[in-house]
Amino acid sequence: MTSAPELTVVQVLVSDPRVRPLLRELGDEYSRRYGRDAHAEISRYPDEEFTAPHGGVLLLLLERGQPVAGGAFRRYDAATAELKRIWTHSAHRRRGLARRVVAELEREAAGRGYRRVYLTTGPRQPEARGLYLATGYTPLFDTEADPETIGPLPFEKYLGKHLGEAPKQ
Repeated sequence: MTSAPELTVVQVLVSDPRVRPLLRELGDEYSRRYGRDAHAEISRYPDEEFTAPHGGVLLLLLERGQPVAGGAFRRYDAATAELKRIWTHSAHRRRGLARRVVAELEREAAGRGYRRVYLTTGPRQPEARGLYLATGYTPLFDTEADPETIGPLPFEKYLGKHLGEAPKQ
């Protein structure tokens, strides 16, 4: 019986060459699903927003030194990190890597003092919607409505001792 290769988590800058597959595949995927060049969406936020001095981070999961998954967050407000660019390499899907990325990002956000995570995903990304529901995110939209009538689907999750529980006022 062989064991799965070990995954290494690394913090990188957007300019790191190992990030290129993430950005390329995300742009291609968005373009296929939404019918327009979505590479502009990926470059909507300045790269520095995903660095520690600006309250963000970009993580990659490496297997044998190669990026197989990744994701980032940026400062949304003083208490909230916004997840962005959650990605699993097309050759490595269905292995739970996206869950691992989300957990690593949550851990990093909590360690930096964020109490809440916020994100949006597109209405044509049922896999992402399922990921966030399965990992304890609260949908901030009517889950019974046609996603195409909503637009970006917002989610939130509170971090801390009682994940998913809003802090007491």
